[in-house]
Amino acid sequence: MNLHADDISINTFIGPGSVISGDIRGNGFMRVDGDIDGNLETNGSIIISEKARIRGNVTSKAAIIGGIVIGDVCASESVRLLTSSAVIGDIVTRRIQIEDKVIFQGHCIAVDDESSFNEKTERFLDEKAVRSKVIH
Repeated sequence: MNLHADDISINTFIGPGSVISGDIRGNGFMRVDGDIDGNLETNGSIIISEKARIRGNVTSKAAIIGGIVIGDVCASESVRLLTSSAVIGDIVTRRIQIEDKVIFQGHCIAVDDESSFNEKTERFLDEKAVRSKVIH
């Protein structure tokens, strides 16, 4: 993950022991050490620590995941899965790095070209929406 001026300070911090039920939308750099039952969205980068557990979708510019995510991860720049991480869901990004011993169950779309990425992301999300309506 490349650090930008906006990434120098953490704009949103969800500390260890915190339990949040509901969607969270923030701006800038975000760090999660607690539990979230809901979607998480930021226009900046996000760190999901090894202590964090998220049941919901994660949307950001870049994501470093060390904890558990049960949901989809969509990061317009990059995703890095640390050794301690588990992701049960799909990942859509331009670049992905997966360390040893990661648990990942889902599909991954990683396309470096921005226009192809945007096109494939839109198509993937449309297909996923159709599948979820057909299944339910």
